[in-house]
Amino acid sequence: MKKSVGIIYHFILLLLAVFTFSCTSTKSLLVEIPQPSKKELPASIQSLTLVTQTVNEKYKDTPQDTLQKLFYKQNFDLDTVIYDSMVVDTTLRALGELLFESGRYDFVIPQNRFLKRPESTSFSVEMPWETVSRLCEIYETDAVLSLDHMSTRVITDFDRESFLNPYDNNFHSGARAEMKVLYDGLFRVYDPATEKVLLREYISDTLVWEDADTSVRGLFLDFTPVKQALIEAGIALALDLNDKIAVIWSLQRRKYFHKGNSEFDKANQLVNAGEWNSAMQVWKTVAENSNSKSLRSKAEYNIAIAYEMIGDLNQAVSWAVKSYKTMYRTQTYDYLERLRERKNELKNLAQ
Repeated sequence: MKKSVGIIYHFILLLLAVFTFSCTSTKSLLVEIPQPSKKELPASIQSLTLVTQTVNEKYKDTPQDTLQKLFYKQNFDLDTVIYDSMVVDTTLRALGELLFESGRYDFVIPQNRFLKRPESTSFSVEMPWETVSRLCEIYETDAVLSLDHMSTRVITDFDRESFLNPYDNNFHSGARAEMKVLYDGLFRVYDPATEKVLLREYISDTLVWEDADTSVRGLFLDFTPVKQALIEAGIALALDLNDKIAVIWSLQRRKYFHKGNSEFDKANQLVNAGEWNSAMQVWKTVAENSNSKSLRSKAEYNIAIAYEMIGDLNQAVSWAVKSYKTMYRTQTYDYLERLRERKNELKNLAQ
């Protein structure tokens, strides 16, 4: 008797599991949600001309081997400022690609992007408005983003050390190296329409590399070359500014109802193809014609999701409220909370 009860119990559990999974009417999807940065430029600025005023006669594109030998001659123990034109150029190119990939800005980097700085002993001198207007007119952009100052200081340190090997209880010699690149940059965004500097951003940070090996040769065989470290500093500077002015994308999960009737199946195929507007029209037809509160509330909820996907948060909130009023669901309540958080974030950034 006990055995038959156990079989029945496990059979019931199996049926419940099958029923639960087969009747799941929601489908999850990962979406990238745009979050404007705190220093995002005005909506009127959609395209940028990227130039620099920092390169002068001091700057050279020193080959990697030549630069490395300079440090080796000093026993890799040196503290110096390096003026490298390739690093500045790398910063501009990396910044342009990052801003474009954010989906917020178009950019142009002119062939003659190294502009002559106006005569001044200070790196804080601003670009003449005549130059700004001319650049925007030639390259048909809304504003000029200029790297008006950049500096890279390299500090290296090398030591020979002895250490006790616990396995053979003997002392062995080793080598240790450290390299720091202290970089800083001043960016400005010039708006020719208003003749105002929309952004002044000074960025300063440090990158550090360190390693050790039992031999000097083995140590420097894998150690990052100075030229490569400088280039990475230039890319880091571009990333720093991009994080401040570009759209930030965050991955979030959304659920929508993909089952209900044949119309929901049709809409689900449209969603899979990325056609949110077309899917929305299908759900609106269901919402208008269905006599079932459950089906209507699901369609209204999906319409809210669709509006969020196309960037209309106000309509998303409106339809989510409709769904909530038609039939209460915890899922709808949670979604309204997420929409409220998104709207508050946008409101705070606009202030």
